[in-house]
Amino acid sequence: MGVSRLSISVAGTAQSPGSELAGLSRQERLDQLRRQIAAVPVRGEAVIEQCPTESGAAAAEILQVPSALAGLLPRGGLARGSVVSYSGASSLLLGLLASVTADGGHAVVIGRPRLGLLAAAEMGAHLGRIALIPEPGPDPVEVAAVLLDGMDLVVLGLSGAAVSPTRARAVVARARSKGSTLLVTDGDWGGAELRLDAKVVGYGGLGQGTGRLCSLQLAVRAQGKTFGTTTARLDLQPARGGVEWVAQAGAPVISFTRLPEAVSQ
Repeated sequence: MGVSRLSISVAGTAQSPGSELAGLSRQERLDQLRRQIAAVPVRGEAVIEQCPTESGAAAAEILQVPSALAGLLPRGGLARGSVVSYSGASSLLLGLLASVTADGGHAVVIGRPRLGLLAAAEMGAHLGRIALIPEPGPDPVEVAAVLLDGMDLVVLGLSGAAVSPTRARAVVARARSKGSTLLVTDGDWGGAELRLDAKVVGYGGLGQGTGRLCSLQLAVRAQGKTFGTTTARLDLQPARGGVEWVAQAGAPVISFTRLPEAVSQ
């Protein structure tokens, strides 16, 4: 269940463009990022093209999520061209990366230098389809806007910053035109179509601060513009040499054993 920080790249894409972009003009930064994106494999290039059916076309409009989470969302996944606001435990965020890349999609994580991917790999993530930009420079929103052209999922860490409504609308319009999903964390982004919150509420395998962590329990809340608030308890459990998500139907989502303070510190 431990997570370690891995450094990977996609098709030669630069790992930390923040240093490369320093001192360049805005247009030069955009040109540099576009050149890097050109090296990323086209979405779905490894998938044999088939004539889309009605159900297939509908499925193409969403990104896969862990099956245990799908029941909380009206369409069973993240809508392409939308903006999702995410807060809370990183475990579910890693689960989203795993689901998208395991399904053949490409993702990039911007401005989250401490996000490790070992847990995502244990959930089935295809690490070759994930690019990391831990230090995006002074304007991570600009970097994300460029990467919407070529990625299925763009995870943007704002480091506590707030994005103005005017700029947010421009980025949302770009996400819709490119069919990419933007997931924003650690900041204020008004007007997101979907808000996801995940909170660790319990664990399995630990005694009084000792032992081996075998499972993790999360309380997850989804709020959308087109539907009300839904909540569920999702358990992350070992399975077949990895880990998987399990929805606990009918279980309360708040009253669980708290992790000992010695473990959380």
